[in-house]
Amino acid sequence: MLITLIQKEIMHHILSARFVALLLMCVLLIPLNLHINYHHYLKRQIDYQEQEILKDENAPEDESSEEPTGMRFKFTTKTTDTNFEVSKLLLKPTPLSVFATGLESALPSYLGMTRNGITRGEAALSTAPIAFLLGHLDFVFVVSTVFSLLALLFTFDAVAGEREAGTLRITLANALPRDIFLWSKLIGGYLVFILPFLISLIIGLLVLVSQGFPLAESDIFPRVLCLVLASLLYIAVFFAIGAMISIYFDSSKTALIVAFTIWVFVVLILPRVGFLAAQIVAPTSTAESVYREKTARRSELRAGLEAERSKMMSEVFSEMMRESNTMQESKSTVIGIDSKHFDKVNEKMIPLEEEARLKYRDLAARLDRRYQRERKHQDTIGVNFSRITPTASFIFLATDATQTGQAKKNTYFQTGTRYYETLDAEIFSKMSEDPGAHVHKEEIPDPMPPPSLAEPTLAETLQHAALDVLLLCFFAIVLTTVAFLKFFRMDI
Repeated sequence: MLITLIQKEIMHHILSARFVALLLMCVLLIPLNLHINYHHYLKRQIDYQEQEILKDENAPEDESSEEPTGMRFKFTTKTTDTNFEVSKLLLKPTPLSVFATGLESALPSYLGMTRNGITRGEAALSTAPIAFLLGHLDFVFVVSTVFSLLALLFTFDAVAGEREAGTLRITLANALPRDIFLWSKLIGGYLVFILPFLISLIIGLLVLVSQGFPLAESDIFPRVLCLVLASLLYIAVFFAIGAMISIYFDSSKTALIVAFTIWVFVVLILPRVGFLAAQIVAPTSTAESVYREKTARRSELRAGLEAERSKMMSEVFSEMMRESNTMQESKSTVIGIDSKHFDKVNEKMIPLEEEARLKYRDLAARLDRRYQRERKHQDTIGVNFSRITPTASFIFLATDATQTGQAKKNTYFQTGTRYYETLDAEIFSKMSEDPGAHVHKEEIPDPMPPPSLAEPTLAETLQHAALDVLLLCFFAIVLTTVAFLKFFRMDI
C-alpha cells in the first residue's frame, strides 16, 4: 500500500507545473554555478603561482661569492628593518572551493614573517570586483538558500491542500492508516524533489571534469560525496518543516505565509544574529591594534638599547679624552676611532640585546595568546548561537567537507604561528636590535622554506563536524516526529 501511494504521489508531482519549473531551475543554476566558480578557482590558482614566483625573486640574496647562492644571506641595512618580511606562508586555493567559497576568500593571501611578528596579506575580498557587492553564488549557497525555500514550497500544501479540497476526509475514510498516508506524502515528494537536484549536479560534475577538474582524486571525490549527502539531509529537514506547517494550518495561503516567514528567520536572520550576539557578549581587540601594541613595545625596547649604546660610546669618548694631553690630540683621537672600539661596545651590548629580545618575545606571545583566546571565545559563542538553525549546521559541515571552513582557517594560522616560532629561534633571535651593529655584517642563516599546510583527512573532518551532522539528524527526526504526532491527533 505504501509503495502504491508513493507512486501516486510521484506521478502527481511529476505532472505538475512546479516540477517542470524546478527541473529547469536546477539544470540552469547548478551547472552554470559550478562552471563559473571553477574559472574563479583557476584565476586564484594563477595568482597563487605568481605570488610564488615573486616570493622567490624577492628572497634575500647572498652577497658573498664564496658560498653558493641561496645558502646564506648577509645582515644588511635592509634586513634590519623590523617590518621586513623574511619569508611568506602563501595560502594555496583548494579545488573544492568550486563548491563552497567559505572562508577562503576572507583569509589573508599570505602570512608574512617579520621580526615584529606575523603580517597578513590582503584577502581576496579586499580586491574583489564590484560584482561581489551582489553576493557570491556557490553550490552551498544554492542549497542552503534556494533549495531550502523550494523544499518548503513543495510541501506547504501537502496536507493543508487536501484538507481544503476535501479529499483528505475521503482518503482517510477508506481505513487508510494515517502514518502510511503521511509517509507517502513525505517520501514521494522528497524523491521527486531530489531527482532534478541530482540530475543537475551530475551534469555540473561532468562539465567540471571536461574542463580539467580533478574529481577522481582520492581526497576530492569522497568529500564531494559527503557534501551531496549533507545536502540531501539538509533538504530533508526542510521537507519536515514544510510538512509540519502544512499539518498545523488548515488554509494553504496561511501555510504559505508561515512557511516563508519561518524560512526568512531560519535561513537569513538567526544564523547571523548568533554572531552579532557573540560580538556583544564577548567583544575582542582587533588584529591591527595588537600589532600596533607589539610594535610600540619593540620600539620602546629598541630605544632603550640605543640609549644604552650611546651611553657606552660616551664612556669610550670620555676615556679617550682623558688620555689626550691637548685639545688637538683629543680631536685626532676622535677622528681616528677604529673598529676595536665598536667591537668592545658591541660585545657589551650582546647580553642586553638578548635580554630585550626575550622580553619582547614573551610580551608578544602574551598579547597573541590573549587575542587568540578572545577571538576563539567569541567565535565559539557565535557558532553555538547560530547552530539553533539547521542552515548554520549545514554550512559549517559543508565548508569543512570542502576544506574552506573553520578547520582550514585554524590549520592556516596554526601553521603560520609554528613557522614564525621556528624563524624566531633560527633567525630573528640572531639579528641585532641595535642599528649600529650593521658596521659588522653579521651572517644570518637563510630562512627555511615555509611548510605546506597539513590538510585534515576526511575522517578528521567528519570528527570535527560530528556535532553538525548530529544536529541535522536531530532536526530531521524531531520535526518529522512532531508532524506525525500532530497529524495523529488532528480532527479531520
